[in-house]
Amino acid sequence: MSEATVSTLEPKPAEYVQLWAESFSQVMTQIMAVAVPCLVQPNAPADLSPDGEDDLWALVTSAGALRGEMVVRVPPVTVLRLAQIFVGEPGAASAKPTAEYREALLELLRQVSGIASTGAKARWGEVQLSVELAAAPSWPPAETMWLQASIEGEPGLLLEVGLSAALVAELRAGKSEAVKTAMDSSSSTLPSEHTPATGALDLLMDVQLGVTMRFGSRRLLLREVLDLSPGAVVALDRRVQDPVDLLLDGRLIARGEVVVIDGNYGLRVTDVSPLSLEPVQHAQ
Repeated sequence: MSEATVSTLEPKPAEYVQLWAESFSQVMTQIMAVAVPCLVQPNAPADLSPDGEDDLWALVTSAGALRGEMVVRVPPVTVLRLAQIFVGEPGAASAKPTAEYREALLELLRQVSGIASTGAKARWGEVQLSVELAAAPSWPPAETMWLQASIEGEPGLLLEVGLSAALVAELRAGKSEAVKTAMDSSSSTLPSEHTPATGALDLLMDVQLGVTMRFGSRRLLLREVLDLSPGAVVALDRRVQDPVDLLLDGRLIARGEVVVIDGNYGLRVTDVSPLSLEPVQHAQ
């Protein structure tokens, strides 16, 4: 890890992204036979292109010692150049990022994930990573960073990565095996309020979680969806006086009354539900 990597005593999402940057650099260096540095940028680069319909989105799902998702957005110019390098074609800016190029980039990311999985073992334990093409995520990333790969004679190639709230929580709460051993050996001498469980919980308190307010739901036939147009009205399965739901990661955590605060919708909580006991029920 570089000097910028966060201490192993207090894991941060940046450490996980740094592992991906180093793994990406290793794969690209092997392919090109020259060093290809890859840096983690905590802030959006000035020349970053906005989201577009030609972007490639890849979903990286982590299982095992770390559970959660990471989404990777790759702008078309980066898709094209990385895919050309991967398949051994000369650079051609006039080319288009075809389906073949997108599949090539997906395979490149899978190779990177294999190295990242191996690197994660010493830090977090056995981690299984899977990479698939995806659409833009419906969930807001809890952390967003950027990977910038530098190839001599070419502008930096950018990849945007977003970590889900679940993955960020695990990264902040996780401990390396060495740290766990040290904590376990000293836990008998610690006061109860300073046990590892309490310390791990404290690390989660600043994690930002995306919540959704649901007024109701409704199942539509495909032809009904296709017939939607401006002015159409879709009736939901809930009456105006019924409480609305507050969802966290698709699960019901509270119900309440809709209020308006400074021109924005809000929720006055009237009932709190156990997060792990009541999954969302969709209308049939």
